Order: sequence, then structure tokens, then C-alpha cells
Amino acid sequence: DDFVILERAGDLGGTWRDNSYPGCACDVQSTLYSFSFAPNPHWSRTFSPQGEIWEYLRRCARNFDIDRHFVFGEEVSAATWDDASQQWKLTSTSGEWRASGMILANGPLSEPVTPTLDGLDRFAGHVFHSARWDHAYPLHGKRVAVIGTGASAIQFVPKIQPAVERLHVFQRTPPWIMPRRDRAIPGWRRALYRRAPAAQRAERAALYALREAMFLPFRHPGASRIVESIARRHLAAQVHDRALRERLTPDYRIGCKRILLSDDYYPAIAMPNVTLVTDRIAAVSAGGIVTADGRERPVDAIILGTGFRATDPPLSPFIRNGVGQTLAEAWRGSPQAYMGTTVAGFPNLFFLLGPNTGLGHSSVMLMVEAQIAHVLGVLSLMDRRGAGAIEPRAEAQARYVTSIDERLAPTVWNSGGCKSWYLDATGRNSALWPDGVGRFRRTVTQVDAADYRVIPHAGAPATARGMQHA
Repeated sequence: DDFVILERAGDLGGTWRDNSYPGCACDVQSTLYSFSFAPNPHWSRTFSPQGEIWEYLRRCARNFDIDRHFVFGEEVSAATWDDASQQWKLTSTSGEWRASGMILANGPLSEPVTPTLDGLDRFAGHVFHSARWDHAYPLHGKRVAVIGTGASAIQFVPKIQPAVERLHVFQRTPPWIMPRRDRAIPGWRRALYRRAPAAQRAERAALYALREAMFLPFRHPGASRIVESIARRHLAAQVHDRALRERLTPDYRIGCKRILLSDDYYPAIAMPNVTLVTDRIAAVSAGGIVTADGRERPVDAIILGTGFRATDPPLSPFIRNGVGQTLAEAWRGSPQAYMGTTVAGFPNLFFLLGPNTGLGHSSVMLMVEAQIAHVLGVLSLMDRRGAGAIEPRAEAQARYVTSIDERLAPTVWNSGGCKSWYLDATGRNSALWPDGVGRFRRTVTQVDAADYRVIPHAGAPATARGMQHA
């Protein structure tokens, strides 16, 4: 019971709290995108909408008595490890906290990116990021520009297209889009899940196996060509204008960038009130957007679908180890962690969805559960050894990261000059796991004591709540 969860927002939910834009939904089937220990027989659709997932998370917090551990409105601004007390000293909104261990679960998709565009700060209209959707601003009858065509944009563009007068979609690189095939889950099936939970567990197992097979195109060119042909047929079936279809066709191997799912994006782009703009944005004027060809398109609002700081963790410059080194300094532009969970030189620090734990084909909930098993295993090792601190050995971390890089080398993400947000400032892929989920779970749920440096206890353990002071 001796833990607190510091949350900078006023409610839990992370991605599913922040991303409330129209059409927001998961791109992994709901039966698989959920905790293994908390099945939900009430999902309304194959791919659940944002509101349902957020409520599911809140319900889990209530049912498992986690609510009382949250402290909301607490943004952490600094954390320093103290070797003498073997405690993390954290500074947050209300003051300071001390704890024997710290888990960073702030996620890689939590800090929106605002693009550097000349004149954006002088735009006289309304600007907001898709992850900070302004529901108070009426889009009806407005001239709207959408910058970006990633996972968020392809969901909200079809929803706002019927309402706006004119929609300009600024595309830098076209995404590969596969059919979504989302369906409502009929009442009889939900009733079956409630009365026979084994039926939903069987479906989850089948979806897991199907998703594991979907990893093949990322590593094998033959499999990728099959998937690419499906995506090309999907585009051809939904966009009949040859010139528009060519501009929507990627010139890179499928899987290089995130593969997206949609049944309504292409039809929305083809509507008369939508313009797909592929010219580079040169500047933003007070009343619109100017492209490299010199043309200015007047708009009332700009919606940024420009992604997140996925490989540049915003807290890393503010986390210091016992010798004053920050996490950012240790990483030198390329986040690295042993098992994606612990970092050499930073005792009692743990990550959930840390470096190289992202997926291009399955549910990250499975990854999180494996990491939690690793964290619990490390804490158990500390308890058995009577230790006050623990960290992975530098050579063990280096060996693990090298194995990750070697397995990533032949994948579509790292070969052929592919450029994506998976690559960090050094050009290294520090975002993705290079194999199927099964291998991650088999690897990460185990704790090899030889790979950890166990540090004897220096004194009485701290209490997370009791050590707080304003």
C-alpha cells in the first residue's frame, strides 16, 4: 500500500484522457487492448472509441482500489537520487516527495509536438493540437487547415469534413492505410462474454495469434508485398480519381512508418470541400497558410496533427542520479534501457513503455504487463537480498541494447533509408521492439540476478506518503 501515483492532470487516463478529438478510437481490437486480468464484456465495438477505453481504465482503478493512491494536479519538475538515504527526492507542484523507488509511466505519446512554422505565432485565427482538442471552438462553416496525416488526423478528418466549409489537409508524406473493418459487437455476443468469460478469453487468444502473425511484414519483404497489395486495392476501391490516388500513394515500403487503419479517410479526402495539399508549407500568415509555390490558402482555424515527442522524453533532463548526471546526459540523444525497464547508473528507477518497447502490430497493454512483472521481480530480488538499491549492470544493458539493434537492422524500420518518428536524434531506432510480443514477454518477465548490481541497505526504508513535505 505504500505508494503514490503523481498525475499532472486532474484525472487518470493518459492517452485516452487527453485525446478526445472526434473519431478517436484504438487501432487494436478491444478484446486484446485491455488488461488480461480485467476482461471487459461490455465493449460496444470491435475497435473501441476513446470514451469507452477511458471509462474502462477509470473502472479498473476503482475496482482494484487504486483511486486512493492518485494525487492529481502534481507535475513533476525534478527528481534526484540520493545515495546516502537511497531515496529519490522529487519536486512536484505542491512540494517535495521522497521514495525508495520511482516508476516513470508518463508514456512516449504524452507531449504534443508543435511544428516550427514561420508565422504560426502571428496567425489571427484559432490553433490547437489534436491531443488538446478545443471542443468549445465551433468548426461548423469554418475554413480549416489540418497539418499532418498521421494516426490522429485520419480519424478526425472524416468526422469534421461534413461540418466545415472548406478543409485543407496538408500532407508531407502519405501513409499506408489498411481497411479497418470496425463493427458493432451485437448484444448476444456481449451477453455470451458475460455468461461465459472463457469465450472472450478464447477470442483474445485468437486475436493475439493473428496479431503476432502481422509482425511478419516488418521483417520479411515477401509478406510486406502481400500487405502492400491489400493497401493498394483499398486505396483504389475508395479513390477513383487517378491524380488524387497517385498523391495518396506512398513511395516507401509498407511498415516503414506506422500502418494506419481507416474505412472513411479516403472517401473524406475525395469530397468536394476537401483539398489535399502536398506542397511544402513555407509560412503561416495572419489569415492563412502559404505554401512553397507562393499560394496562400485562407483559413479560420489550424489543427495540428503533428504527433508527439516519442524519442525525446521530456522528463529526461530533470532526472539526476547520485553523481548529478541527468538521464538526458546519460542517453546522449538515444534513450536506452535494460529490458526497456531499468537504466544503468540510475538505481531504483523503472520505466513502463520505456525505450524499445513500442509495437507496430499488437497491443502495448501486453508489453506493459510484462514490464510490470519485471519490476515486481526486481523488487522481490531486492527484498530477498535485503538491498536498499538496485540497477542493471552497464555491461548487461549494453549487451541487451546491442541485441536489440542487431535484430532491428533487417526490419523495414531500419533498412532502406526509411525515416520515421521511430528514429531518435542520433538516427537510432529507440522506439520499437524488434520481434513479436511473445518473445518480449518471455524475455522481460524473467529477472536474471547476475545482470543486476545489488546495493546493500543503507538504512530504514522511506515511506512514499510519510516522507512528503510541502
